Amino acid sequence: MSDHDINLTVNGRKVARRVPARRTLLDFLRADLGLTGTHAGCEHGVCGACTVMIDGVAMRSCLTFAVQMDGHAVTTVEGVAHEDGSFHPVQQALHDNHGLQCGFCTPGIVMSLLSMTEGEQKASRAEILDAMSGHICRCTGYQGLHKAIAQLTEANHD
Repeated sequence: MSDHDINLTVNGRKVARRVPARRTLLDFLRADLGLTGTHAGCEHGVCGACTVMIDGVAMRSCLTFAVQMDGHAVTTVEGVAHEDGSFHPVQQALHDNHGLQCGFCTPGIVMSLLSMTEGEQKASRAEILDAMSGHICRCTGYQGLHKAIAQLTEANHD
């Protein structure tokens, strides 16, 4: 197994590293870069806890190799809040509506919501709810999350 040089952008910062061919993006973010906000859940791409944005698209970091990120931009939950520390609207909506409990699934949910509510193509409430079915939360019962999604979609479609 050989190592590979990669150059990417993580949360707006240029990163250059040498990584083993089979290191997952999840392990690279957590172990190599110390970005532990991205959580390792099932490690099979089912639970959504490891979701990050790659070039603006929500992806499972446990199913992606770090070497695939050469030349790409990765955003983790650590890169979501504003420079002054204030919440991003996605984080604020989850906070306002008690869309979180233990917090284990939260980073992945934040990243999926972010990818669907930013940019020119904003998803509808139904599309977001469908996408959220790819996230497993054992604590909330999802009512607060659904209220947060309603708040986000109302703000996006005004």
